Amino acid sequence: MVVCLASCALAQTGTPSKLQGKMKLNAGIVTEKLEETKAFYTSVLGFGVSFENEFYLLLHTPNGEDEISFLLPNHPSQQALFHKPFQQQGLYLTIEVDEVDQIYHELKKKGVEIEIDIRDEAWGDRHFAIQDPNGIGIDLVTHTKQ
Repeated sequence: MVVCLASCALAQTGTPSKLQGKMKLNAGIVTEKLEETKAFYTSVLGFGVSFENEFYLLLHTPNGEDEISFLLPNHPSQQALFHKPFQQQGLYLTIEVDEVDQIYHELKKKGVEIEIDIRDEAWGDRHFAIQDPNGIGIDLVTHTKQ
């Protein structure tokens, strides 16, 4: 399972850069809803807990390759830059899966509300979308051959 923010495609410019070394992205979302978020990602999507304490939650995809974190707003251990809570708009996650139809049917059986029904796109994706407790849209995608 691959988790991407916006688009997973990275542009290759061919120009050497000091930033081309190993890099790993861990998206972080500031939210009051740590317990609801943990329950959603672990029970609905099968994520595991990498680390948690009273103000921080780090989750990993079922295969352990990718992580996402959640942080309580206004926590005194954090700098002001990380105090403001997410405002439930302008963010989505894409999760690439091998068998989107299987995941779709499993989530429907669990009673998870489907925000965008399963569909094929002209550019080669088969996908559907759900929403997490923070209002983040989650697009579950299998890339199909065109």
